[in-house]
Amino acid sequence: QVQLVESGGGLVQPGGSLRLSCAASGSISSIYAMAWYRQAPGQQRALVAAITNAGNTHYPDSVKGRFTIARDNAKNMVYLQMDSLKPEDTAVYYCNMDPPTSRYWGQGTQVTVSS
Repeated sequence: QVQLVESGGGLVQPGGSLRLSCAASGSISSIYAMAWYRQAPGQQRALVAAITNAGNTHYPDSVKGRFTIARDNAKNMVYLQMDSLKPEDTAVYYCNMDPPTSRYWGQGTQVTVSS
């Protein structure tokens, strides 16, 4: 059973950048699609980026052009590069499969965008 550990969050000013990392304890090469999700206080968890094994990506309009997802199956890693961050990007960020599997939710990593 794969465990996912997110890291790389922090406090950043509006317009800044962060790179999140998701380390899997096992192989992700057989997982068709991996994704990043976020949950802000009082809101439901929502997908912010997804990537297939073929490298096809999907982003909602709210982050398109600012976020970039990548995966390295050899290293069992998934990344999320976040640029031009806005206060509304503040949330706890999680990685999981797409669609998500409940037993793979980790602790997430907090991203706070504030001046």
